[in-house]
Amino acid sequence: MPRKNIVACLVTAAALVAARANAQDTLTVGITTTGVPFTFVDTKSLAPTGAMVDLATKIATENGMRPDFQISAFPALIPALTTGKINLISAAMFVTEKRKEVLDFSVPVYEYGEAMFVRADDPTNYSMQALRGEIVGAPIGSAIADDLKATHLFGEVREYESIGDIMHDVKLGRLKAGFADRPIVAYELAQRPELGVRLVPGYQAMHIGQVALAVDKGNETLLARVNATIAKLKQNGDLSKIFAHYGL
Repeated sequence: MPRKNIVACLVTAAALVAARANAQDTLTVGITTTGVPFTFVDTKSLAPTGAMVDLATKIATENGMRPDFQISAFPALIPALTTGKINLISAAMFVTEKRKEVLDFSVPVYEYGEAMFVRADDPTNYSMQALRGEIVGAPIGSAIADDLKATHLFGEVREYESIGDIMHDVKLGRLKAGFADRPIVAYELAQRPELGVRLVPGYQAMHIGQVALAVDKGNETLLARVNATIAKLKQNGDLSKIFAHYGL
């Protein structure tokens, strides 16, 4: 084979090896922008940020990988994972038996329940029973929406793409009350009191959910790496620091 052809083959082979290495070194992570303070986009840098973003970044770097964050709506995260568009979900996603059918979850990293919120000028601290027959809102595809429907209390449980949209409709009177992840709602109201809604004190969450990262069903190698890193971060205190940085 002529020297020129040999060199060309070597260059091509090197490029293929480099491309494969780069692909292996990239951890594609699915997040949503509506999960403040777990996952959101910084308004100044326009970069993904939040507790679960920092955690995924730490997991990637600890395993010699580069995180590549892919932003999507919350309901699109699981389809993106199961079709191979992403390798990992790192969001405010609860572990549920239904999700376990198609996903493998890491060990839990955080837990919390949902909050109820109403119009800021509505003085009543409602119980669930007091909302019988009313129209309420919850995030689409969430365990919260499923739990609300299972009570058979409400006239309608409307599902929304974002918590901000739920707040907007509560403020306008289209919903009697809204339900969403308590840390997210509390953070939003602390940052933006003009949203026109308030938390209902004394509300007891229907379900305290455990937040975990998720990989595609059967991806045991990645799951083992994720769990090993989480164990390390728990032991050295870095996991607590990540969540505390965002007031969690």
